[in-house]
Amino acid sequence: MEEKHRTDYLKWDEYFMGMAQLSAFRSKDPSTQVGACIVDGNHKIVSIGYNGMPRGVDDDKLPWGHGDGLDSKYLYVCHAEFNAILNTRDGSALNGCVIYVTLFPCNECAKAIIQVGIKEIVYKEDFHGDQVIYQASRRMLEMAGVAVRQYEGKKLTITVQ
Repeated sequence: MEEKHRTDYLKWDEYFMGMAQLSAFRSKDPSTQVGACIVDGNHKIVSIGYNGMPRGVDDDKLPWGHGDGLDSKYLYVCHAEFNAILNTRDGSALNGCVIYVTLFPCNECAKAIIQVGIKEIVYKEDFHGDQVIYQASRRMLEMAGVAVRQYEGKKLTITVQ
C-alpha cells in the first residue's frame, strides 16, 4: 500500500505567522514584543522585522517605558512592520505582498504598508482597536483597498529556554 503524506503539517498562514511570532522574540521591549513577516505571491519570505530601537542607537540609553515627554519609548521605537519594510533589499519587491504581523498595525505603519503596495495584512491580535490611531489605520487601509483579516490558524506556541 502506498504511503500518504501527513495531514497535520502547517498551512501557509500558520507557517508565516509562526515566523512573525518567532521574530517578536528578538524585541527587547519589556511590555510588547511584535514581529512581522512579509511574503510574496510565491510563498517566499521577502523580509522580517520586530519592534526595537533604530540601528546604531544604544537601546540601553533610551527608555523602554510609557513615560511622558522624552521618557516615552514611543518616540524612539521602530515598529515591526516598519522594520520589515525597511529591511527589504528592494522596495519594489513589496508590491502585491502579504504582511503577517502579531499585532494590528498603527496608523504610521498602515501608511508605510499602503505606500509600498502591500495588498494584505494578516494580524494575530488587536488590543488597541478602540484607539484613534488604529481607527485611522483601518480607515486608510480600507480606502487604499488593502485586505485585512485576523489570523485564524492553529495556536502556535514557541518557547525559548
